[in-house]
Amino acid sequence: MWEPSERYPDPAVRVLHPDFNKYRLALASVERLHTGCRWSEGPVYFGDARCVLWSDIPNDRILRWDEETGAVGVYRKTSWNANGNTRDRQGRLVTCEHRGRRVTRTEYDGTITILADSYEGKPLNSPNDVVVKSDGSIWFTDPVFGILGYYEGEKNPPELAPAVYRIDGQSGKVTKVTDDIEGPNGLAFSPDEKLLYVVASREEPRKIRAFDVAGDGRVSANRVAIDAGAGTPDGFRVDIDGNLWCGWGMGDPALDGVRVFNSRGEAIGHIGLPERCANLCFGGRWRNRLFMAASHGLYALYVNTQGAPGG
Repeated sequence: MWEPSERYPDPAVRVLHPDFNKYRLALASVERLHTGCRWSEGPVYFGDARCVLWSDIPNDRILRWDEETGAVGVYRKTSWNANGNTRDRQGRLVTCEHRGRRVTRTEYDGTITILADSYEGKPLNSPNDVVVKSDGSIWFTDPVFGILGYYEGEKNPPELAPAVYRIDGQSGKVTKVTDDIEGPNGLAFSPDEKLLYVVASREEPRKIRAFDVAGDGRVSANRVAIDAGAGTPDGFRVDIDGNLWCGWGMGDPALDGVRVFNSRGEAIGHIGLPERCANLCFGGRWRNRLFMAASHGLYALYVNTQGAPGG
């Protein structure tokens, strides 16, 4: 049974390197906002509605937590086994759907627009996570996880290699960015958008890889930014200082939660949770509240930094 810390500073927020001291708030503790999901993923914050949306993949729904009241309700069902979510630069919800095998946008009136469901005439596998660049382009990963069975999607044979794709912000054209990643999963840009980070979730041990990003959307110089060792990075986001806040866990309970790395790839902090964290986002009025989708629940922690735009 998880219990919130009654003490400050919260012992669940651990400093692994002196660099993390500036980001840890001594008078903030981990809060559990909701439990009862089967597999929480893809949180995204809506400041105009003061809410968090996140996916409960096996239950085929997107949930909504209200910041003012704490109430939780169903935002969408069926969600087509939605996974990753974000907002575009016009504030619209963008969603990766396992069972739909597509990336969609929810318009202001609630209608749904399909942004991508195929590449070169072949259906996508199961879009997983998504971010938006300042030029309006939408970048997403497409591993096979959602078509391996009937728990998080619908079983189907893959017709494309797992890859990272880019949807042009003006033309809507879908291009393949790279397929040189084993099990592409979470992704994010550095604050200056000169680097693209992607989790290679089928490398052993897992890695977070970095690519140089050109102005035309091409990437190069695939390299290891972080070797996860015994850890299992999944979804992650980057703050304004270039630190990576990574969903972490599985296996050793001591690793469950969020592992924080600086831009040099050094682990500097850890937020302990009672279950594995799959994904996270920054939100709140100042983008300084970390919302963490972790297995059965949704957690939050105020931190002394802000999320970079685009996540």
